[in-house]
Amino acid sequence: MFESVSLAPPDAIFGLNEAMSRDARPNKINLGAGVYKDESGKTPILEVVKEAERRLLEGEITKSYLPIDGSADYAQAVRELVLGPDHGVIRDGRAVTVHAPGGTGALRVMGELMKTVGSSPKVWLSNPTWANHAKIFAAAGLETRSYGYYDPESRGLDFESMLASLEEVQAGDMVVLHGCCHNPSGVDPSFDQWTTLGQVLARRGALPLIDFAYHGFVDGTDEDARAIRHLADQLEEMVICSSFSKNFGLYAERVGAATLITGSSKQAGAVLSQAKTCVRAFYSNPPMHGAAVVTTVLNDTELRRRWEEELADMRHRIQKMRVDLAAGLSRRNVRLHKDGNDFIVRQNGMFSFSGLTEDEVDELCRDHAVYILASGRINVAGITESNIDRLCDAIAQVRAG
Repeated sequence: MFESVSLAPPDAIFGLNEAMSRDARPNKINLGAGVYKDESGKTPILEVVKEAERRLLEGEITKSYLPIDGSADYAQAVRELVLGPDHGVIRDGRAVTVHAPGGTGALRVMGELMKTVGSSPKVWLSNPTWANHAKIFAAAGLETRSYGYYDPESRGLDFESMLASLEEVQAGDMVVLHGCCHNPSGVDPSFDQWTTLGQVLARRGALPLIDFAYHGFVDGTDEDARAIRHLADQLEEMVICSSFSKNFGLYAERVGAATLITGSSKQAGAVLSQAKTCVRAFYSNPPMHGAAVVTTVLNDTELRRRWEEELADMRHRIQKMRVDLAAGLSRRNVRLHKDGNDFIVRQNGMFSFSGLTEDEVDELCRDHAVYILASGRINVAGITESNIDRLCDAIAQVRAG
C-alpha cells in the first residue's frame, strides 16, 4: 500500500522551523513562523490566561463532549467581540457562530459549507495571501482565483488593481479578505477603501469571508473591528473566521470560530444546521479548554481589561521593533526600498514584506543563521532588542554583496 508513496514537500513555514531546529549554530534568529515572541525570545503565556485557567481548574466538573457547534457561551462572546454587543445582526438573530479548532479549522468548515450549499462558487484570494489559504479551499474541492492586492513598487496596496479584479467576481463567489494585519504583506485597506469594497462586493453579489487572525494587533479590538462592523451594516451576508492563537497566545490550544451573518434568523438556523453537518464529518465537535479560557476572560470585566492591556503590550512591542528595524537599517545605509525603509513602519501587524530576494534570504540563512521565508516575509515579532543589531548587520552584509 505504502511502497510507492513519495515524500511530500515540506510546509513553507513549519518546514523552516524544522530546518532551524536542526541548525546547531548559536544565536539563530527565527523570523519565519507567525508566532509572537517577547523580548526574551519566548512565546509567553499571558498572565490573564493563567488566571482564567486557574479558575477553570478549580471549577471544572466534566470533560464531556461539547455540542457539534461548540460552546454557546463561547459563540456569543466571539460574536460580541467581533461585531459589538449591540450590533443589529446580533439583535435580529441573523448571526450564528461555529466553534472550530483554530482559524484554519474555521476556514476549512466554511470551504466545505460553500461546496455544500453554493453553486460551484469560486474562492478569490489576495495576491499574495497566507500560503495555506489555497490549500484549505482546494481540499474542499473549490476553485481558487487571485485578485490584485500588493504593489511591490510602493510596498503598499494596489487598490485600483484590487477593484479591477473584483469586477470579475461572479454572484455566489466567495472573496477572502484579511480583516487587518494582512498576511504576508502587512498592508491593509483604509476605512474608506473598506467602504468601497463593501459596495463592490454587494453589487457583484459576492460573499465576503473575513479572515480575522490578528484582531487587536493594529490599534485595539474595537478599532480593528470597525471596518468589519461597517461591512456587516452594508451587506446582508458575510462570514468572519476568528482565531485566538495570536491575541490570546493560545497557539497550541487551537481556538477559532466562524461567524456567519445571514439575511434572517430563519436563514441563520438553516445555515448553522448545514455547518454542523460539515463539522460532524470532520472532527465531530471542537476542543473545550482554549475556548473556555477565552470565554472566561471576555465575560469578566476585570479579566477583559487585563487582556486588553497585555494585548496592547504585544502590539506596542511589535510596533517598536518596526521603528527600530527601519532605523537600524538606515544607519547602515541599507535601503530596502528606493524611498527608504519607512514602509516597514507603515505596515501593520506581525509581518512585513521586506523586499529581500530569495537569493538574499538563502544567504542570510546560510551565512548568518537568520531564517526568513523565501518570499522575504519577516515576522517582526521575532525581532528583539538583543538580536536586532545582528539582524541589521547581516542584512547589510548581504546587501553589500
